[in-house]
Amino acid sequence: MDSRDEQPDASVVTGRPLDRRAELSEFLRSRRARLKPEDVGLAEFGRHRRVPGLRREELAQLAGVSVAYYTRLEQGNGRNVSAEVLDSIARALRLTDAEHAHLTHLAKPKAHKKKPVARQQQVRAVLRQLLDTMEGVPAYIVGRRAEILAWNRMAAALFGDWGELPPAERNWARLVFLRPAYRELFVDWEQKAIDIVCALRMDAGCDPDDARLSALVGELSVKSEEFRRLWATHDVKEKSHGVKHLHHPLVGDLALNFESFRLTDGSEQSLLTYHADPGSPSADSLRLLASWGADATRAATR
Repeated sequence: MDSRDEQPDASVVTGRPLDRRAELSEFLRSRRARLKPEDVGLAEFGRHRRVPGLRREELAQLAGVSVAYYTRLEQGNGRNVSAEVLDSIARALRLTDAEHAHLTHLAKPKAHKKKPVARQQQVRAVLRQLLDTMEGVPAYIVGRRAEILAWNRMAAALFGDWGELPPAERNWARLVFLRPAYRELFVDWEQKAIDIVCALRMDAGCDPDDARLSALVGELSVKSEEFRRLWATHDVKEKSHGVKHLHHPLVGDLALNFESFRLTDGSEQSLLTYHADPGSPSADSLRLLASWGADATRAATR
């Protein structure tokens, strides 16, 4: 491992806003480094390459821009770059939709009013009512910075009683990286950790001035080597559905389908639900958790 990756960046340790130019530069470098000439149909001349992945001139050639123009962009100067050029670079780098959106946020940030530092995320009352009506289905609402904002009884039985935690600790990143019980709960803990870091990177691209996010990243960078390693990859992605494998202390192994529904009310919140295939052992286990109620809630992450 490169020694530079072992040390958290000074800006995130102190909680200062993330440097958008530095983020843009590092993101482009990391995406270029993962591509090989043969991946994009370029002939490789010579046996030794001084840099990993594509050279700047190779990427510029693929994107149809001058080397000088691309170099300025990779140095963090995206102020006057057009959407068309960003599209060309995204295609050359073979970016996913999420990575393309992240690149656009970094290079051409939208003008927006500065958000109050202490502004709390609020969940509409009707959404809390909806959670309560979803009996037998673990469900919760997550907001910016991976903050867990509201949940129903089944979510508490599955993941633990978040109501016992201080509000600042109701955060997926803190739970997964700083609480050992969640390493045992998630069978593929590494993938869960990756998903969280990718989501935080997306948030950082959309709002690098978010002081709370910078402070969270700084704290985790100091306390968790795994977080530092994953944060240094600059990976971003959005995962809206899939299967999550859990090992619950009361009912054992569970395979649950999850769906993430992004709310369109401007709140930057998402509703997540979990359900088991009908007739499966996991469906039986969820019914057991529901019947055990408070006992299951207390045991979930202890």
